[in-house]
Amino acid sequence: MKPVVSFYTDALRIALQSIFAHKLRSFLTLIGIIIGVASVVVVGASISGLNSYVVAKVEKVLGANHFMISRMAHHGEMTEEEWVEMSRRNKRLTWDDYEWLKSQCESCSEVGAQLDTTVDLNQDGIEMKGVEMSGVTANMAIIEDKTISDGRFFAQHEVDSADLVCVLGADVREKYFPGLDPIGRTLRVRDIPMTVIGVEESRGSMFGQSLDKHVYVPITTATRILGRRQSLQLHGKAEAREQFQAVIDEARATMRARRKLTSDQPDNFGLVNVEELNNTIDQFTGAIALVVTPITMLSLLVGGIVVMNIMLVSVTERTFEIGLRKALGAKRAQILLQFLIESSLLSAFGGMFGLILAWGIAWLITVTTPVPMTITLGYVVLSLAVSGGIGMLFGIFPAYKASKLDPIVALQKN
Repeated sequence: MKPVVSFYTDALRIALQSIFAHKLRSFLTLIGIIIGVASVVVVGASISGLNSYVVAKVEKVLGANHFMISRMAHHGEMTEEEWVEMSRRNKRLTWDDYEWLKSQCESCSEVGAQLDTTVDLNQDGIEMKGVEMSGVTANMAIIEDKTISDGRFFAQHEVDSADLVCVLGADVREKYFPGLDPIGRTLRVRDIPMTVIGVEESRGSMFGQSLDKHVYVPITTATRILGRRQSLQLHGKAEAREQFQAVIDEARATMRARRKLTSDQPDNFGLVNVEELNNTIDQFTGAIALVVTPITMLSLLVGGIVVMNIMLVSVTERTFEIGLRKALGAKRAQILLQFLIESSLLSAFGGMFGLILAWGIAWLITVTTPVPMTITLGYVVLSLAVSGGIGMLFGIFPAYKASKLDPIVALQKN
């Protein structure tokens, strides 16, 4: 047992001596592995971070345990013909539908309604185009887990009486009331003066699009402005995550009963829930990973080729040493293992430095962008396993070549 341990100890020592004897060459050899490992880990962290970022933004916009019923809803991949058929089949949602769902969905902790349109604001010569105006029920702040930074959201009596009041998104507040307290001031929406009663906390942006460019008004006020024939969105919420699916199933059954649909007829309304969106996001980022990760693996392949090239040079330089060791009784298997250990060490060092580089890049992106970089264990193990495997694989040919050298010929080449 001791001779075996002694062999591996000596082989490791010789390998380290060879690596540190040619520091620059070893470092240049490692660059391919370092870049390869860093690329795989950073790409994995980016995909995981993008998933977390989008899911967090969706939940911040829609709230948790929240579903929405609208006239149209896109589910997975859909052909143009299927979309046209859905457009023909699905009916608009009315105030009566809202009242029905509110009265019949017993497990829903909240049921609300929303009416959206786009408006251009113009006040005191200051213009702001493409602002989303949302007419909502008073409980939408609860349904979508809204955070009001200043003032308050609508009270039920303001909805009942269609008061001319509004709650601003952060961008609208900064545009029209910079450095001022907007509460109690007037903002003209579609040339109608409305009293500002609240400001929503900034939600930031998603993919470069602001989530704060909006104005909320009572839904009854919105229907007075736009007319009652606009299709509504119905919103519902479950008390807890464990009840969410049961609540959605009841809401769907309630709407099907309202529309008098038989069991063989498809829904003639769209149903969207946060969990479905999260699953879609997972599928999307998973598809990105399937495409991008193998591409980044190519950099590890390049690194392996560089390792093999340097090991071949090392074999050529150490021909006399190999011949001498074989003349003194070293076996082919020992020579083979000696060079495999050296190539594996190079790959291991490359993997270690690659992880350090990946951590640095991930930290830099996290502090300079809104996307959180999440280094996952799976990608770390994958990159190290592949880099180690490549080191072994591409070290086999140089090691085999070294083990096949004739000791007499090798000694004559000195």
